[in-house]
Amino acid sequence: MSLLNLESVENAEGQVVDIYNQIQQMFGSVPDGFLLHAISPELLKNNWENHTYYLQHSALSSPLLALIRMLVSRDNACDYCIDLNAAMLINTGQFTHEQIDAIKVDPANAPISEKDKAMLLFVLKATQDAKSVTGEDVQQLRDLGWSDRDIYDATAHGARNIAMDAIFNTFKIEY
Repeated sequence: MSLLNLESVENAEGQVVDIYNQIQQMFGSVPDGFLLHAISPELLKNNWENHTYYLQHSALSSPLLALIRMLVSRDNACDYCIDLNAAMLINTGQFTHEQIDAIKVDPANAPISEKDKAMLLFVLKATQDAKSVTGEDVQQLRDLGWSDRDIYDATAHGARNIAMDAIFNTFKIEY
């Protein structure tokens, strides 16, 4: 149970209604994380725009982004985000429960392309110990075909997820 009163779909007003409609079209319902964001309509808008930016990303796939969120959340003990992203990966048929369990133990077990795996492991390194990232790490991603924008966007996605984990953990958002 959230420590703050969530903005229900039934009681939503103004731009929140429009954003909730878009979220429902995409997910079938409005996840509690977005209900929390709606307490501040401008931040809901900002978070939804950020989410849709990544959904339309030309290089970073939805499975890669969900793995980033799930594993960054694992590092921050945000059960809501871990479970939500694991469910997304499983429900879309991209991964089995067993694969998700193995990935949580060792992200190098992720059955994804070597290019995506390198990006995943880079973002985890950046979010776990940013000062340990080297020019060689970045160059390895470039050598695999990632652009500087892709590298920045993936890292920003992971870093932003740390903030979301803190917010969801603070206000006890559950899946």
